[in-house]
Amino acid sequence: MRTILIIGATSAIAAATARLFAQDGDRLFLVARNEERLKATADDLAVRSRNLAGYRNLDVNVLEAHQSVLEDAEAALGGLDIAFVAHGTLPDQWRCQGSPELTVEEFRTNAVSTIALLTRLAERMERNGRGRIAVITSVAADRGRQSNYVYGAAKAAVDTFLEGLRQRLYKAGVGVTVIRPGFVDTPMTAAFSKGLLWTTPEAVARSIHAAIVKGKDVVYVPFFWRWIMLVIRFMPRSLFKRISL
Repeated sequence: MRTILIIGATSAIAAATARLFAQDGDRLFLVARNEERLKATADDLAVRSRNLAGYRNLDVNVLEAHQSVLEDAEAALGGLDIAFVAHGTLPDQWRCQGSPELTVEEFRTNAVSTIALLTRLAERMERNGRGRIAVITSVAADRGRQSNYVYGAAKAAVDTFLEGLRQRLYKAGVGVTVIRPGFVDTPMTAAFSKGLLWTTPEAVARSIHAAIVKGKDVVYVPFFWRWIMLVIRFMPRSLFKRISL
């Protein structure tokens, strides 16, 4: 039985992933901002599994609250094997372009709060000499595009941080898994037109579960996004700036 902390547990992807770990018999502690949705998610898992250790409300942008939440989670779990960080928002790029304040707010939620949490988690796991940190970033981090570069820049900052963190924690026996989803049909993307490249939270959750269990470093979800983003990353800048993406 593994002990697992899930931050951002009320997101569609995180909740679906939590159900898979519950089926494995793992012990879970859930953290999220919305208290009502958090309780509903916890109640659902409690029905599915007897191993729900507890849950706690957290606004990730209140950085000074991170430490006490992590302490409560580790105490309730009786140790910490896996920390899965899945919180985030999807900014309105057009609104961000006209508002430095909104841009900074979104960057704080999608990058700064995550990096702050990871700093505390890394310190804790490094001290224990074991464990795995798994974080959802995005294919948007691979190259800045006009349609979502505020979101992409925030996720790129987290990606770069995780690259360095992985190298540091490897020596302490702690692994780092980065999950880069493409288009996922969730409440956060409800207003988007859907097409062949879209997938479901349940499909993403299965890939996340497998990547964490197998100890993978980086996984694109679905797998074909690795090749799509490879083409986008290596497209000549002279061409890239002329196209709409």
